[in-house]
Amino acid sequence: MITSSQNEKVKLAYALQNQPKVRRSQRKLALEGTRLVRDAHERGRKPEFVLFDPAAADMKLIAALQRAIGEVKVLPVAPEVLKHVSTTDQPQGIVAVLPIPMPDLPRQPRRALILDGVRDPGNMGTALRTAAAAGVQVALLSPDCVDPYNPKVLRGGMGAHFRLPIVEASWAEIATYCETLARYLAAAEAETDYTSVDWTQPWALIIGSEAHGASTEARALATAPVSIPMAADTESINAGVAAGVILFEAARQRRVKG
Repeated sequence: MITSSQNEKVKLAYALQNQPKVRRSQRKLALEGTRLVRDAHERGRKPEFVLFDPAAADMKLIAALQRAIGEVKVLPVAPEVLKHVSTTDQPQGIVAVLPIPMPDLPRQPRRALILDGVRDPGNMGTALRTAAAAGVQVALLSPDCVDPYNPKVLRGGMGAHFRLPIVEASWAEIATYCETLARYLAAAEAETDYTSVDWTQPWALIIGSEAHGASTEARALATAPVSIPMAADTESINAGVAAGVILFEAARQRRVKG
């Protein structure tokens, strides 16, 4: 059992949890919690190694991981070591280190989500989780978005990172990739209601930061703004919620069309 926080694997897992620069240089992420680790495992993602607290971990999952990657890579640690690595108040007994997914992008996408300067990890995670559930084919993140592999984003995404291609890109790259799509910007002041759009045609939806609004680049890229009608003089809603409202309207239209 590993009992020291100075163990090299423990130090790496801690750094991946807390330092974006390490995640980017190593091209690795730390996935914490039974549900997220199980989901990644069931989707064929093999951790490089796993740290677990025998007193708290789901031992059926541990056994499955041992069969998949070998017992020497599934390492028991003392409770205080796992707590040191964890970013939650109540650790679930397991942290896995995996390569950051390198997704295959659809060459001719029909449904894309563009996140414009979304800096809140909770909003980012919710938007990605919603996009995966609504059948979006790719999520494109502008340069000033929060790190998508931040632990809070990973928790909020609930496995979306292994279901949905997620790409950090420049605005020039985003514009080139989406040039054949109608590009709708969610904007409170828009006159066009989101329900009046034909979402059965190829599209990209741009969701901006609720704190800062749409960027200049997002407005330049958009071919049309759309709004969500709101009551009680409400000026805006959460970016993740806005994405969900519009994306599931698009999914509804596809179901109706068959």
